[in-house]
Amino acid sequence: MSTISIVIPAKDERENIQPLVDEIYAALTGQQDFEIIYIDDGSSDGTFEEIVRLKNAGRSELRALKHAQSVGQSTAVYSGIKAAKGELIITLDADGQNDPADIPAMLVKAQQFKPGEHFCIAGYRKNRKDTSWYRFQSRLANKVRASLLGDGTPDTGCGLKIFPKATFLQLPYFDHMHRFIPALVCRLSGEIVVSEVKHRNRLAGVSKYNMWNRLWVGIVDMFGVMWLQRRAKHPEVIDEA
Repeated sequence: MSTISIVIPAKDERENIQPLVDEIYAALTGQQDFEIIYIDDGSSDGTFEEIVRLKNAGRSELRALKHAQSVGQSTAVYSGIKAAKGELIITLDADGQNDPADIPAMLVKAQQFKPGEHFCIAGYRKNRKDTSWYRFQSRLANKVRASLLGDGTPDTGCGLKIFPKATFLQLPYFDHMHRFIPALVCRLSGEIVVSEVKHRNRLAGVSKYNMWNRLWVGIVDMFGVMWLQRRAKHPEVIDEA
């Protein structure tokens, strides 16, 4: 089985690095060749140094990129995927709320697709561990997005996703694009497979998201994605001489 690349954007997540890396190793060692790429997006708490420490301590599958300044999660994901060696990408949040133990089952679903096919295995946090107010925010944001984009994904905010690197590199790049990966894959006539995953409390630190940047800031982006969807063309070549 070919190497997979686990891409993790991180900003000020130093305390969460080692526990998450240990869980990834526990979930995949002996089952799958993998690399873990952390992208430090302008942290000020020693996140990059902690990744380097773990790598030097024997976690040889670790790689680290460091942005000079924070440019946002989508750009961090883009940097990591461009640098990835694997043909298959797994994205994962750095805060520990995604459980790496869910990855093997998602990989089984990814293996049903043939090389060259576009797809996204999208995690669905059915049983959220957040506060009732936070869950309300998420439900509202997902309901608005789903009604406008029709991407068939109940939880596009879940960071745990699997898709081919080649598919991602065909998606239009823009700030906040990571929130719309399923819709953008649909635009390529790709298939979306929803996979129920566990959700946990953040291991340490505080969330960078709130109602404003979860819904209202994304309104403009959603209309942009709708514009892209309407203008997508998929020609079928029926003859060649």
